[in-house]
Amino acid sequence: MSQPAHDGTELIPRPERNPAALKAALAVVAADRLPEMIDGQTRAMAEAIDAGGVEPIRSFVAHWAAVIEIERHPATARAFHRANYLANHAETVRECREHAAAVAEIYRAAYATVNG
Repeated sequence: MSQPAHDGTELIPRPERNPAALKAALAVVAADRLPEMIDGQTRAMAEAIDAGGVEPIRSFVAHWAAVIEIERHPATARAFHRANYLANHAETVRECREHAAAVAEIYRAAYATVNG
């Protein structure tokens, strides 16, 4: 399976790559995931303090920018969520792998788009 082409529909413009802008964007495109994002941000900040560097925060921003890139395109979000559902409900290991590969491909493409 390959990443579905965007149908041209964007729910919101691509947000800036900072926690506040990403949180505001997520509130529009996938508000149900805000608690997950906030928890991840808290963990990233704690890891950054422990490590004495900003790499955990950069990873947090990169991940959520990719998630929002998927969610702001309805056709891509539908394909992503469908593949994820099918991977989790597959009847065979082969089916699970095929759908999981589709999930990974969509995520990697979104990640590459926003993290260049």
